[in-house]
Amino acid sequence: MSKKIGILTSGGDAPGMNSAISFLTKSALSLGFEPYLIFDGYSGIIARKILPAKNFPYNGISSFGGTAIGSSRFPEFKKEEVQNKAVEILSEIGISSLVVVGGDGTYNGGYKLHLKGIKVIALPGTIDNDIQFTDYTIGFDTALNTIVETIDKLRDTANSHRRCFVVEVMGRHCQDLALYSAMATGSEILITNTNILSPEEVSQKVLEQFAKGKPSVIVTITENILPNLKEFAAKIEELTKISTRSLEVGHTQRGGRPSAFDRILAAKMAMKAMELINQDKSGLAISYLDGKIQTFDIAKVVSNPVRKTNDLVLEINKINQN
Repeated sequence: MSKKIGILTSGGDAPGMNSAISFLTKSALSLGFEPYLIFDGYSGIIARKILPAKNFPYNGISSFGGTAIGSSRFPEFKKEEVQNKAVEILSEIGISSLVVVGGDGTYNGGYKLHLKGIKVIALPGTIDNDIQFTDYTIGFDTALNTIVETIDKLRDTANSHRRCFVVEVMGRHCQDLALYSAMATGSEILITNTNILSPEEVSQKVLEQFAKGKPSVIVTITENILPNLKEFAAKIEELTKISTRSLEVGHTQRGGRPSAFDRILAAKMAMKAMELINQDKSGLAISYLDGKIQTFDIAKVVSNPVRKTNDLVLEINKINQN
């Protein structure tokens, strides 16, 4: 078994990725492996942006957001000829094992390399929390805290002016960021891909909340649902005659120093990944499920749809409107 291991981060960056990089590197060294860092995701393999980890300051990066080795989306990697080229380049260097950190696209790319003979272990690194068979992904907790802090501040000013705020958060096709931020902040109205409401329906609920004596109303919405957030807010103001503002939390959700939870989660997952590589295992995804670090076949993870939590969305809507 070759002692050279590649480490890469791919797709959207997530707080905690640096902790994973650091612990993967240190764990690899402690087990006698020779870790290599691959810069800018899968595209870095093709571009030969591959550096021995000993030449990189991997210590002390766990407290920084983003990913110190860069990331990218590389749709060309879906082509078999590009995958074959990646295998060829890795083999030339002598890298026989690869740890990939990212979301579903990263998992799919890693699985393709696994099928072509590269030993691959995958770690869930995405703020969206949209990987199956894990309760939490690396970066979700930090992003959630960023949203909660933002909404808490909006609530302060909204209360002062009897105002409604419409807040859009990330999450892609997964509603966890919107759902759990609504639970944490008491957002009165929650709109997700499984609970889409019209401006008229939202306006009626806004009026009902103010009629109950509430000094403000927060509407939390998952991204990619509304064609225009500002127009949606303007329509609510037109229908209710209540001052309404909109805010897209945006890429601040991806940045910032990772929470202690994300750092520890990444560290534990990294240690498990190196344990599996030391056992010559491949094609496995690391998860945090039911309070334990577990493993599942990557093929099983990528073939299952994102879990639905619509019952909880409806329940939180009902509770927060009281």
